[in-house]
Amino acid sequence: MALVEVQVPDIGDFDEVTVIELMVKVGDTVKAEQSLITVESDKASMEIPSSTAGVVKEMRVALGDKVKQGSIVLVVEAAGAAAAPSATAAASTPPVMASPSSVIATATPASGLAVTEARQSSAAPATPAASGPVQVRVPDIGDFKDVAVIEVMVKPGDTIKVEQSLITVESDKASMEIPSSAAGVLKELKVKVGDTVNIGDLLAILEGAVSSVASPVAAAALATATPTAVIASEAKQSQAPTSALGLPRADGARNDAASVASAHNPTVTPSVGLPHASPSVRKFARELGVPLDEVKGSGLKGRITADDVQAFTKAVMSGAAQTKAQAAKAPAGSGGSELGLIPWPKVDFAKFGPIERKEMSRIKKISGANLLRNAIMIPAVTNHDDADITDLEAFRVSTNKENEKSGVKVTMLAFLIKACVAALKKFPEFNSSLDGDALIYKHYYHIGFAADTPNGLVVPVIKDADKKGVLQISQEMGELAKKARDGKLGPADMSGATFTISSLGGIGGKYFTPIINAPEVAILGVCKSTMEPVWDGKAFQPRLMLPLSLTWDHRVIDGAAAARFNAFLGQILSDFRRVLL
Repeated sequence: MALVEVQVPDIGDFDEVTVIELMVKVGDTVKAEQSLITVESDKASMEIPSSTAGVVKEMRVALGDKVKQGSIVLVVEAAGAAAAPSATAAASTPPVMASPSSVIATATPASGLAVTEARQSSAAPATPAASGPVQVRVPDIGDFKDVAVIEVMVKPGDTIKVEQSLITVESDKASMEIPSSAAGVLKELKVKVGDTVNIGDLLAILEGAVSSVASPVAAAALATATPTAVIASEAKQSQAPTSALGLPRADGARNDAASVASAHNPTVTPSVGLPHASPSVRKFARELGVPLDEVKGSGLKGRITADDVQAFTKAVMSGAAQTKAQAAKAPAGSGGSELGLIPWPKVDFAKFGPIERKEMSRIKKISGANLLRNAIMIPAVTNHDDADITDLEAFRVSTNKENEKSGVKVTMLAFLIKACVAALKKFPEFNSSLDGDALIYKHYYHIGFAADTPNGLVVPVIKDADKKGVLQISQEMGELAKKARDGKLGPADMSGATFTISSLGGIGGKYFTPIINAPEVAILGVCKSTMEPVWDGKAFQPRLMLPLSLTWDHRVIDGAAAARFNAFLGQILSDFRRVLL
């Protein structure tokens, strides 16, 4: 094994740049070309790669340190074969320093990094001024094909200058801004966010007095295949669609030159308009859909790190924090002011005695918001009734005795699911959903059942209950209930229900009013069955009675239909042979 000192390679004309991010620590195993630190000048930021693969033995820099070409970043313990590319060789192969100005990239065979040379727009000779429509096309961007447009910086009617950035594109390794090769008024933009472009594709049509550049040069070349790819201009806030997590992307507003320069100055706290973060962190935030301007940075000078982005994401997912977009969509609060109600009382409970504050679980926070919406927006009515399940309970007990060896225990809830399917088929409006002024009638029967867990109430769903027998439903219910208790239910396990059953049979109670689970239009509440004297016309007989509470949406269902549904359900439960009819 050999100890190798990894040095800062040639970073161009930049001297004494500030270390703003440490991407590895002692004990980490690093690969060749893996980014180690991020440095920043007053114009750009860049990531410094490792020239050697191995284990980090010693860090020679810390946050806030100044480094330059030849400065030792860290010491790596590398195998003889892996240490071939020496630190000296790495020093002669510079990584990419992003700059707001145009750059040209050339690949170096030593390490595959991109060498950049800053080119100001004044360096390109211009042809005499002309008048008329001018086509602006994608310049040479290297070997990259089908790069995605992630930001559009101009709009029709804007006055465009030569070398002014028009769009931002991004590959899987780098991003860059595409400049205009001419000046004039933008008449037509040929691309939009999400499009893919290649060299020579038409971007825009300009009109008016123009000054065409004789040799259009790429504003920034995309780096070759390396984790330290160039980010041609960090002075942007990329725009992208909402992610699968449900978090809104940062807006695409572009700042002026003054704010850009301020944001890249490590001695100045960045402006609100441009979050202070390295290119890799910006890309990471875009992939997660995190709005960087809402993340509080913990790095040097308030810089946002990858850990900050992860912490923000976890806080939003757990319900401990909200993005501005979420807050704008959410109700104004629990105060009731948005409904014209008097404010919620503010009480200092501690003055009356000892208290303890505990945050609600994530499940309760999510379900609470849904229940509040459903309780307020749905004109719900509840019918109460009793079903005679004496014979059905005897059949259930005998079935379990016969199937002891199978390990499947049949519950009354499994029979209830089959009975509800039969009732839904007879009264299809109970298996529908409102869509504006229309009703969507579903020809499938997915039955949700409320499951109590240590973290709160969840509703797993038995899919296609009409196609399954009582034994299969019982087995599936047991599996879903176990997943619920273990906190392993996935979104697919809890979606698609057309009707829900909330059972308190194992606990007690007589009747209750369950809240409808929108967009469903009804829910059945079931309590504990009890032996009661029932008059048979001649005498009172002991019968096992099951309390039923059917809550329904009065916009869809009227009282007569609800009464018939409950009565039909009671008939099935009293004589389960009716399911076959």
